[in-house]
Amino acid sequence: MQHPIYIKGISTVSALGSHPDDIWTNYLSQRSFLKSKEIDDIPTFVGELSNTDKERVEQLKQSDKLYAELDNSVLYAMLCGRDLILKAPLNTTDFGINVGSSRGATTLFENYHEQYIKSGQTSTLSSPTTTLGNISSWLAQDLQSKGPRFSHSITCSTAFHAILNGVAWLQAQMAEEFIVGGSEAPLTPFTIAQMRAMKIYAEVGQVKNPNYPNQALNLNKTRNSMILGEGSGLITLSKIQSEQNVGEIKGIGFGTETLKHSASISKDAACMQASMRMAIKQINPKDIDVVVCHAPGTVKGDQAEINAIKDVFGEHMPAVTSNKWQLGHTFGASGILSLEMALLMLKHQKFIGVPFIENQIQPKRIKNILVNAVGFGGNSVSILVSL
Repeated sequence: MQHPIYIKGISTVSALGSHPDDIWTNYLSQRSFLKSKEIDDIPTFVGELSNTDKERVEQLKQSDKLYAELDNSVLYAMLCGRDLILKAPLNTTDFGINVGSSRGATTLFENYHEQYIKSGQTSTLSSPTTTLGNISSWLAQDLQSKGPRFSHSITCSTAFHAILNGVAWLQAQMAEEFIVGGSEAPLTPFTIAQMRAMKIYAEVGQVKNPNYPNQALNLNKTRNSMILGEGSGLITLSKIQSEQNVGEIKGIGFGTETLKHSASISKDAACMQASMRMAIKQINPKDIDVVVCHAPGTVKGDQAEINAIKDVFGEHMPAVTSNKWQLGHTFGASGILSLEMALLMLKHQKFIGVPFIENQIQPKRIKNILVNAVGFGGNSVSILVSL
């Protein structure tokens, strides 16, 4: 890192809640917040927002007639944006915004497409309300940003690619502060049907442990157990050191690998090895205390990531954990939610493990945490954070 980059503030909304105290309490509870609901008349595990947060989203939606037409992926980001500004006020109106999404406006897109199939016509707003740039644009409007605003989609590592981009802008002296993150509202019939078609989604009738339907990091599982969750997460990146900062980014890394097919990952996750090695190149590997894994709950994906961690750290194996068994896989938003878990563990100096994993390594201290995100396309990003 050419210049220190600090995390000035963070705000998220997910199945774990939206208030930091509630989120930490729910992590400590060691219970899963995934539940079954009917989707396409099929019982389906999902990670939904709480009723309280759904009400907050609805209030936001009704607060402006223009917001009533927006997809939840946009509204979730706007909700986090307002919370973020209250927690950590910005020093300038020229701050940048880069908030991406893997799937974007899934609900609206499916509704508009159904409308078109039935009538041969669609709404005037079908195009502007389903573009991926829609998220950052509306967030910028709501926060009255005068700086650059843009979006991208790089599957499940989208939010972490936004961090890479924000860091680059700050390091290049092109901005003083940058809001980055990801937002996802994927609990729609067609989106879940896509995951079922890939045979990676947890099937309600075949789950062996209903208390923990997503078996992320259980390397003995024989069935895929990925479950989708909805949510959003934003952080403010800053070059200014302050006691109010919630963390510091000590290293960033990225990696890619050659694909065998569009959703493949090598047995030893070569892309993750590359991203982790790059992120920790200025620190002794034995000084990494915890790795927050991407670990979506798939058989091959979880094993590949652990293989990669073993290859990178050897005999200095850090403690490993994940949060997807609690809140589900939020696609493009998942990286920020994992980063939040890391920041909370640093703040409270307590490791949150996976309750159904026996003989987990326990960290002797919690000072440096590496967080991974990897997505379709053989791309990985790793972020090293500390207080």
